[in-house]
Amino acid sequence: MTAMTTAERRGYHQICGADGAMMVIACDQRGGMRTLLATTPEEQAAISNETLGDTKADITRYLAAHAGCVLVDPMCAVPKLVDGNILPRDTALLIGIDASGWDTSPEGYRISKMVEGVTARRVRELGGTGGKIMVYLRMDTPAANVKNLETLKNSIEDFAREDLLLVVEFLTYKLEGESAEDYAAKIPMLIKTGSQACLDLGAKVLKIPYPGSPEACAEITRISGDVPWAVLSAGVDHETFLGQVEAAMKNGASGVIAGRSLWKDCISLDRELSKKQLSTTAVSRLRDIQAIISRYYRNETSKAA
Repeated sequence: MTAMTTAERRGYHQICGADGAMMVIACDQRGGMRTLLATTPEEQAAISNETLGDTKADITRYLAAHAGCVLVDPMCAVPKLVDGNILPRDTALLIGIDASGWDTSPEGYRISKMVEGVTARRVRELGGTGGKIMVYLRMDTPAANVKNLETLKNSIEDFAREDLLLVVEFLTYKLEGESAEDYAAKIPMLIKTGSQACLDLGAKVLKIPYPGSPEACAEITRISGDVPWAVLSAGVDHETFLGQVEAAMKNGASGVIAGRSLWKDCISLDRELSKKQLSTTAVSRLRDIQAIISRYYRNETSKAA
């Protein structure tokens, strides 16, 4: 495993709460957020980056301020969150460098896209505590991963040169012609092997989908060693995610990076309605997650200690 440098460790401490566990509010989505704000493709296309930026500002102001860190994109959210004095002084800032959506290879594999010009240096210039990259991986199909692993390797090396924290996320996906049942049965293996691939390239913090069971969570903890990992929400409903968070935290996770499960039904083009829902419903959900983290996480078990 690759140990954090002093600067990276400081960044990691800043994205964690006072208890040492990660509790990051993710709102770096763009296309996915548009689908929540409007129904038709035409209405979604009409939503500007400025409007998305306002929505992310509301999530930051009314929700992320209670969590200690927010994850946003560099297209809509920054530098506005910083220059507009929206980001609280004590709220850390992760900036995603992956672009919305994906390209598709002739074989049907997902090719991850990065935001043009957003390097580790640019993340630092935008005021970021660190960066986040997401790539798609299907480790049971080596040809699907060549380009994405190359992209990941280059980004890890770029952030290492800048001595800036990088959170590494990967997602799996169903291949063309693969049944939903076959894919679901492979998920624990895909998450384990995807995690191992990221670790082999030098990932120092992982953001991963729920591995499928408490036993699978324990296996992720085992292979991660000193590398902390956080479970993501993937947009599941709140009660489902609470069960996943409990299983993950009981079995060695170092926290949570959650987005849609917190705010997906709390945002609206009516900003007054959004503010009301974010400051009540979403904050209540956040408190539920924080209670589980507090129940199972102990500083002395921190992988980054």
